[in-house]
Parts: sequence; C-alpha cells; structure tokens
Amino acid sequence: MTVDGAPVLAKVSWNDPQSGENIEFFLAEGATASIGRLESNDICIKEQHVSRQHAVINYREGLFMINDLGSANGVWVNDVRVTEPYPLTSGDEIRLYVPTLQFAAVLDEREATTGATLITAVTGTGRGKLLITNGPQEGTAIPLLANVITVGRATSKADWEVCLQDPSVSRPHARLELRDGVWLLSDLGSANGTLVNGTPTNEKGRMLRDGDVITFGATVTLFRIN
Repeated sequence: MTVDGAPVLAKVSWNDPQSGENIEFFLAEGATASIGRLESNDICIKEQHVSRQHAVINYREGLFMINDLGSANGVWVNDVRVTEPYPLTSGDEIRLYVPTLQFAAVLDEREATTGATLITAVTGTGRGKLLITNGPQEGTAIPLLANVITVGRATSKADWEVCLQDPSVSRPHARLELRDGVWLLSDLGSANGTLVNGTPTNEKGRMLRDGDVITFGATVTLFRIN
C-alpha cells in the first residue's frame, strides 16, 4: 500500500498498560511523528513520566530519526540515552523513561490495515508554527503569521514578532523568512547560537522541514507545517 505515492516503511508499537491493547502507528515515507502526553501529538501516550511533548521521529535522507524535545526524563534507544538525532533501525526499542515502544520496518504493506493509525508526510508548504517543548514558555504554540519573523529575548522594549522569555536568547537572536512557500532560518549573530536538529545554523540561513527541532539558546521548539 502506498499513500499519495509514498510507501509505508515503518511502524511504532507499544502496549497500553491501562487497556492491555497493543497499539500500532504506521509511518509512510517522509512522515513526521511527534510523541508526548498531549492529545495534539501524532502519538499520544498518557503516562505520567512522559512529557507533554517528549520526542519526535522524522524522516531525513532515507532514515527515520528520533530526537528528544527537551523532555524531563529523556529518550533511550536500546538503553542508550539519545542526546542528538538518532537513526532508527528495525528492532530498536525506544524507551520514554518508563513506556517502551518498538520500532520495526514494514516488510508487507498489508500490515497497515484499515483500522491502523497511519501517519503520512505533510505535503503542504506555507504557514507553520513553533511549539515550545522546553524552556520558560513550554507548551506555547506560536503561529508564524508574517513573511519575515524576528526571534529575540522578551524585554520591555522588545518589538520582535516572537519574544522568548529566556535569558540565554539574544536581542535579537534569529530570523525566519518565508520564501516561495519555504521557511528559511538564519542566526543573527546570537551569543548562544541557533541549532536545527543539533546542528548550528548561521546568517546564510537554512531551509526548514516539518518536524525540525530548533533550539534558540536554551529554548527548544518543534517546527510544524500547518
């Protein structure tokens, strides 16, 4: 089975201790899956040790990668703590402190039956949002409404489109610019840097994709396309 031409490549499964049910989520090529306690996540795990927005799995250069979103209790793959984007392979065990998820390749696409939850790639471009997953404003969703958006530290005189209440964020810190339906992120010479999936960006800018993890100083955000 393919979804809009994209094959179903992998599945994430876990056993819900409350219901005893084994729950499966199938990932199509290019899919992004956020994992956390909030129902707004693609994979919602209502367990007390799971952060509201705990981790994200995204598809990069032919691999599914898992990234910690600054969770309180961490992300572990095969009992090794994940501190940067980590490539997943079939048979990997993902542990969110207590809940354990299984990652597996899909060899027979008929596994993705009608009753299963299928997560597909976001095909649209244009407006997006930043979800603050760790930092003073954790849980805040910031819609990207203008074509040029400056990110900076919140002060009494700050007029940035995105003001972050984080002393490690510079005044200003970074800029987001929408060009031909694609968001570009550039650092504005900030003291503590701007990271995308753990890699520093500079004034030349970097194209963003759905599911990118952006760090401004000590504030961690998840970029999602609407």
